[in-house]
Amino acid sequence: MGMHIKEDGSPAYTEDFAAYIANVQFSDLPSSAVHAAKRGILDWLGCALIGGMHSTPNILIETLQEDGAAQKAIVLGKKISLSYMGAAMVNGQMGHLLDFDDTHMGGVVLHASSPTLAALFSESQRKPASGKDFLLAYICGFEAAVRVGQSSPAHHAGGWHLTGTLGHFSAAVGVAKLLGLNASQITYAMGIAGTQASGMQQNRGTMCKSLHAGKAASNGILSARLAMKGFNSSVEIVEGKRGFSRIYSATSAPERMTSELGSGWEITKNGFKPYACGVVLHPAIDALIALRQVKKWDYDGIQSIEVKVNPLVVSITGTQKPSSGLHSKFSIYHSIAVAFMDGKAGIEQYSDQSVLHPIAEQLREKITVTTDESLQRDQAHARITTNTGSEEVFIEHAKGTVDHPMSDQDLIEKFLANAAPVIGMERAQDAQKMIWDIEHEQDIAKLISLCK
Repeated sequence: MGMHIKEDGSPAYTEDFAAYIANVQFSDLPSSAVHAAKRGILDWLGCALIGGMHSTPNILIETLQEDGAAQKAIVLGKKISLSYMGAAMVNGQMGHLLDFDDTHMGGVVLHASSPTLAALFSESQRKPASGKDFLLAYICGFEAAVRVGQSSPAHHAGGWHLTGTLGHFSAAVGVAKLLGLNASQITYAMGIAGTQASGMQQNRGTMCKSLHAGKAASNGILSARLAMKGFNSSVEIVEGKRGFSRIYSATSAPERMTSELGSGWEITKNGFKPYACGVVLHPAIDALIALRQVKKWDYDGIQSIEVKVNPLVVSITGTQKPSSGLHSKFSIYHSIAVAFMDGKAGIEQYSDQSVLHPIAEQLREKITVTTDESLQRDQAHARITTNTGSEEVFIEHAKGTVDHPMSDQDLIEKFLANAAPVIGMERAQDAQKMIWDIEHEQDIAKLISLCK
């Protein structure tokens, strides 16, 4: 690619990317991308519905209602409506709240679906959208977020929460595509989104982390709508001298915005979570679940639990004594303990009550975590030592990753478990069946109506 050249002769990566997005059509998408998008919609919708049962979104809802928010778009599973941007903010938070939503690990650690789909679900209630248009918008938004992230290689290391920052781009580009904006308008939508991009890792384990996804969804709608009406921005928001990849990252690779663009779609490399916690914890959880199944263990007889992981895992999840359920989602010590205790790491294992469980507290004291740079992010080694010997296991690829994916049936079961307690099993079954055939829907309002 390289349709645009700046006055100084350098490539115009943002404009070239926007031009490609403006011109791509549903018929250009490979079946693998369409199928991956259906998997993403199914998984995220279930996460948002069950996330709404947590008390946190109620604070946000009550605060938004104090401003007299218009009754325009539904809040999933809540039987209430807010403004389009308000509903997107709440639904985005609910989708990410339990850290159960999908995660792209291809050079980024990104939950792209929460901001993108929350924005698209709201905006499609303002401007009716067919299933094909919805899928295309989602796939394009997803592509934008990942490529901006890959253009900013040290972005995560700088302390930014990528779902908040990069999610602004995914939501803005997704909505812009849904609205049929031209290349210039999409460029501006990216610029407007980029200047609002925010989200700090310092807030990991608090209510703010999931708010990042909600704000990205809401601001993405604002960005696309402003651009549609002629609001402008820099046309080089990614590669400019003070652009995103320069100031949000110690190293910059803006050529990633267009490298091999169109030869494949990033959504096909998406990962899904069998466990309701930070994705980098999943290899260690797999390891402890595997060890748990080796034999019947006596907790008192365990001398030590040693786990070896990639250094990134400890930098993100090194908390030894979590203070709450949300906080425990980023504690490798807690995750190891509950995985060994219960043989799973679902929503229940990351509750406030689970954090205080006496056996969990006892086991956390016996855990030693070390790092090994030769281990990939989806790998882990674990050993349990007792007074009679030891057992160990190595996890080559964590379940849910591209190399060890959850099956469609796995995702259906996860969706039904998350959605049925909120909307009932009958509507949950209808929703999942509709999602697998969504490209034939003339208006996705039918799907949204099942999730009120």
